[in-house]
Formats: sequence, structure tokens, C-alpha cells
Amino acid sequence: MKIEIWSDVICPWCYIGKRRFETALADFAQRDDVQVIWRSFELDAQAPRQHPGTLNELLASKYRVSPQQAAQMNANVSGIAAEIGLKYHLEKARPGNTFDAHRLLHFAVSRGVGDRATERVMQAYFSEALPVGDRAALARLAPEFGIGEQDALAMLESDAYADAVRADEARAAGFGISGVPFFVFDEKFGVSGAQPVAMFAEALQQADARA
Repeated sequence: MKIEIWSDVICPWCYIGKRRFETALADFAQRDDVQVIWRSFELDAQAPRQHPGTLNELLASKYRVSPQQAAQMNANVSGIAAEIGLKYHLEKARPGNTFDAHRLLHFAVSRGVGDRATERVMQAYFSEALPVGDRAALARLAPEFGIGEQDALAMLESDAYADAVRADEARAAGFGISGVPFFVFDEKFGVSGAQPVAMFAEALQQADARA
């Protein structure tokens, strides 16, 4: 079974969806026969490398709500994340353009450490105030998932894996995907959003039955 997962590394629901899906997969009897492929998706391809101001201010502007309402939105999603063991510190988050982060994840896949890299980058952004658009900061994370910092920085300073990111995004468009997280099972059906663990478990069973 092949499961493709489109997500963005600064999407709070993507990290929640990742953890819920992984929980369902861990209890799936045929989990060793499942191939998980992480696909790139940019929530804002036009974003600057580093957004000025706080995430609360960014959300307030984007959704035309007050800073207090934006802070409550972040508090709500942080509470949901905490229920599954994720520690969000969105008051310190440093959002920005994620194109380079996605290129780094493709580089990690080429080195056989894609899953570790995806987890580490998300953890760093949501919990440790990683400036996600900063190439040097991304490169400093790389040794933690088995890639040398200088190797990562050299790759990021090139245009390597740009085509891979664009190919993922084109594939998403082909499937009609406009929001993330989005999970595609064997190219036959999709699950949208950070669904409950039971929903992912049911989807795994359905895909297995169809296979």
C-alpha cells in the first residue's frame, strides 16, 4: 500500500495529522507493507523568507481578526496538539517561506532519512522557534537526522530539489488538493484534514481491503 501525504512544515494541523496518522499506522496489522511518501505543499508560496512580526499578527492580518482572536486560535490548536503529546509554542513561532525547508526534506529522502527529517523540522518550527525560511538555521538541524551541516547548506544555496518540490505541488493540483494535510491511499481515495485516529484506522482498513 502506498500513502502519499501532502503537508507544509508550518501547518499546525499537518503536524497533528501526522501524529494521529502515525498512531493509527502503528496499530495496523499490515503496517510493514505500507509505504509512506511525504509530499511538499506550500501554504503561501509568495511568503518572504521571514515574516516580520509574530504569528499572532500574521494570522490577525490574514483572517482579518483581532490579535486577541488570533492568539486564541493559536491557543486552541496548541491545546489539541498537547492532547497527542505535541508541545506547540506558537507565541514564539517564526513563520516564513517554506520552499527551502521542502527542498531539504527531499534531500533527506535521497539520503534515506526523510521521515526523521520531516519530524525534526516540524518539531523545531512548532516547539523551538525555528526561523523556517533561514537556510543556515535549517542546515544546523541537518546533523540531527544524519546529514552534515555543510552538505545541507551547500544544497540549500543551490537550486537542487526545486523541481522535486514543484512536481509534488503539480501532483497535488492534479488530484485537486487545495488544502493540507491531505492523504492519498494508493491513488484511489483521499482523506482530508487532521482526522481522528479512528478515521485513519478505518481508511487503512479500507485501502487494505481494496488492495
